Amino acid sequence: MKLKGNLILLLVAMIWGVAFVAQRAGMEYIGPFTYTGVRFALGCFSLLPLLYYFRDSKEEKDKQDSKTSAWKVGLFTGLIMCIAVSLQQIGLIYTTAGKAAFVTCLYIIFVPLVGFLLKQHISGSTWFGAFLSIIGLYFLCVKEGFYMEYGDLLVVGSAFFWTVHILVIDRYAKAINSIQLAFFQFFFCALFSGIVAIVAETISLASIIDCAVPIAYGGLMSVGVAYTLQIVGQKYAEPAHAAVIMSMETVFGALAGYFLLGEILGVRELTGCTLMMIGMLVTQMGGFKQLKEKIKRYQNSSATE
Repeated sequence: MKLKGNLILLLVAMIWGVAFVAQRAGMEYIGPFTYTGVRFALGCFSLLPLLYYFRDSKEEKDKQDSKTSAWKVGLFTGLIMCIAVSLQQIGLIYTTAGKAAFVTCLYIIFVPLVGFLLKQHISGSTWFGAFLSIIGLYFLCVKEGFYMEYGDLLVVGSAFFWTVHILVIDRYAKAINSIQLAFFQFFFCALFSGIVAIVAETISLASIIDCAVPIAYGGLMSVGVAYTLQIVGQKYAEPAHAAVIMSMETVFGALAGYFLLGEILGVRELTGCTLMMIGMLVTQMGGFKQLKEKIKRYQNSSATE
């Protein structure tokens, strides 16, 4: 089941990586909040058939704790998702899809650091990985004069809120119907984004139609499919392994930016990407060690039988 969860999350990473291209392309036609609101509304509606087909039985509903009801958790995760996606979406106006993909995956560093603030033990490999990632971020984003571009800074903020989102999903994924949780978080994300779009942006139906392809991919694939599969995958995968697998969206994002948008990273940027990827992997060394020990115990138990 863990292998199943890992493969699901790898598919999620692939879909998300290509989504950076769709998100950036969408900014050529409509505002960031309009794009987010429409694509999450589309993702929400795409789940209606699944929501009906996989509806809970009366017995399962009676057992469900009201404190962990899908709509309450969905309200919270939808708000977090709205902030994270909005920061990412606005940041993509000012930076490349490839860079945004790498910077977004700083959540793989932020997750254990948040654990440290919660007085959890943090291994030496985690600190070393964080150090490498910070150096990589410097090479990737910091320009002459020691400043970060506006778009990169926004995406760093987005990575922090994705960290919170991953931790909340990990906390409730096993207790709540996956399809219901996905539906409600998409609904509230679309609602909050739509409200901001109405107030702050000019919404044009013609522009939305012109943006049909990026919206369709962002809504149906990135939202409807990938975010739902994230919840399903995290039911079976350990948090450390889930984080490192989902961070592969950086690779898919950079490749998609190169092949679809013609984005080229220079030597300095490629050095930063390499250091960040190494740092992310080093951060998860403890998780890999635990997995290796579990495999060894399983093999020993199978041999004795």
